This record gives sequence, C-alpha cells and structure tokens, in this order.
Amino acid sequence: MEQHMIEVTINDNTLRTAAGEGMDAFVNAFIDAIRQSIGGELNQENIGLLHADQITLLAWDTLHQEVMDGGFVQLIHNGYGPFIFKNPFAKAVKLWGMRDLSKLIYSAHTLYEKYGEQIQQDCSDQEFMAMFEQYPEFDDLDDQFVEQEEEWTSMVAHYIDEHIENFATITK
Repeated sequence: MEQHMIEVTINDNTLRTAAGEGMDAFVNAFIDAIRQSIGGELNQENIGLLHADQITLLAWDTLHQEVMDGGFVQLIHNGYGPFIFKNPFAKAVKLWGMRDLSKLIYSAHTLYEKYGEQIQQDCSDQEFMAMFEQYPEFDDLDDQFVEQEEEWTSMVAHYIDEHIENFATITK
C-alpha cells in the first residue's frame, strides 16, 4: 500500500558542518532537506511521499517554531491545530522516547478541542493579542514547552542520529 517515497538527500559535508554547529543545526539540516525535497511545504499532495518519521520531524518543526514564537494559541490560530492534534503526532513522539512531550500534546489537544474554533477565527492583531489573556490554560503548557525545548531538541537529534535512514540518504 505504500506509495513511492520521495528520496531526501543530504550532502555528507553539509551534515558534518551542521553536526559541528550543534543539535539545532543538525536537526535543521534534516528539516531543510525534507522541505526542499517536497518543494518547500508539506501538503495533501506530497505528505504520502514521506516516511512517517519525516512527517513527524516536520510536525516537530512546526510545533517548535509556533510555540517558541507565540505558544499554543498562536499555533492553533495559524491553522496548525489539525496537523498537530488530528494526526498521530503525540503517539509518534512517544515512540521516539519523548513521553513528556507526548503528554503535553495530549493536554494541549484537550484545550484545542475546547477552544480551537474560537482561537482560529479571523481577527485583528489586537484581538489576537487579547487571546493570550482569554485562554490562560495554555500558559503552563507554553511554559513547559519552553523549559523542556532544549532537552526535546536533543532527543529529536538523537532519534534522527539513531535512525538516519528514515530521514535522508547521505550523499558524498
């Protein structure tokens, strides 16, 4: 049933340089290579061309960027709720050994179910900023993400390193 997978490649030198720069650069090298292989953005047409681990990594990247920038309220407002909460992302990161992140996603999912519709409404910047006051239940989740972000990024890097073949082919 599996469709033909798209080949994601990373140049060995690029990867060595990224690894030398630290875990963030290492993880981003794979994210960039996956995004490049699918034309920049994950969508309904190309999601089936990626391995589950590649999709999970792109979901991690989306979660990471959105929550570090504006918390779960921003993630939901920007339309990423279905991608994070309506897919097996929480289960996947649990399989990657990230139980705390999985629990956090399930907690955020409960709030998404409760408030998602209101948060996703079109609104002015001022109304958007007011949402952070309106939905304080997300604060602890945002704080936990920020507090554990470095540890989780390290775990993502370690998982990639242990399963490189699921993410990309290294080329000379």
